[in-house]
Amino acid sequence: MHDVIIIGAGPAGLSAAFWCDELGLDTLMLEQAEEIGGQLHRVYNPINNYLGLKARNGEELLERFSADVADAGFDLWTQTEIESIDLRAKRISLRSGERLQSIAIILATGVRPRTLNVSGEKEFAGKGMIESATRDRELFAGEDVCVIGGGDAAVENALLLAEVCPTVTLVHRGRKLRARREFVERLQPNHAVTVFTESVVTRIIGADRVEAVEILRKDGLKPFQLAVRGVLIRIGVEPNTDLFREQLELDPQGYVVVSSEQETSVPLVFAAGDVSNPLAPTISGATGAGATAAKVIAARLNAQRIHG
Repeated sequence: MHDVIIIGAGPAGLSAAFWCDELGLDTLMLEQAEEIGGQLHRVYNPINNYLGLKARNGEELLERFSADVADAGFDLWTQTEIESIDLRAKRISLRSGERLQSIAIILATGVRPRTLNVSGEKEFAGKGMIESATRDRELFAGEDVCVIGGGDAAVENALLLAEVCPTVTLVHRGRKLRARREFVERLQPNHAVTVFTESVVTRIIGADRVEAVEILRKDGLKPFQLAVRGVLIRIGVEPNTDLFREQLELDPQGYVVVSSEQETSVPLVFAAGDVSNPLAPTISGATGAGATAAKVIAARLNAQRIHG
């Protein structure tokens, strides 16, 4: 029996675990990946808006987080697959056959990039699929590329690629780009970027690597193929709630609904970080929410022990 089990070792989970340990709670953190850090592994730009601390990228910030975590006393299990979870009973079954029990649970499972779910998307991973313009653009210098999406991330990546690529085709399913005005205004005079709105990529094509994309325009009768050597997909993210989506209240987008204390619709089950914060998914917000959940749990358990 643990006081708290935390699922997910991104910024929210790490902050929650750190505070749980600080407050004297018996804490176990579960992470399915080999390494802690969550979305920090996908932050390639400089981090300049975390109050009091700057970092070149997510990896450097994670190094600083890890130094604090290393001195904490909570248990951390990585490469741990959860088979099932019963939130009301606070019971977790692992793929290994082990069963865990706690008084409280903190869900810090984060988000994952949305996928197109089209032919070639998975097959060409590492073979022309661009992870990030900041990280990968020199690998695609001199090549024609396609960026899919219409928000800030898609447009910003298109602009970065346009600095080194002859042509960048930006494909967006909506009538207008959703990106901030300053990003869109920078697109207009950029002759390297072509924008297709009301269009979708229906297939990614190639032999050993990406060679073309198939595009269907709303005003077209059939798809056409565009030769490219790289494809970057930025169509947003979706919350990792598959394990427990039938057990608690979610908003229409599938994010966990929480109170001001980070508590979900199930008593003593809390959620922190991007999985419960679609409006302001920031590192600062995640660490603050993790700390809030930990402090509320500590106060509740202490009250129970005093009066129990």
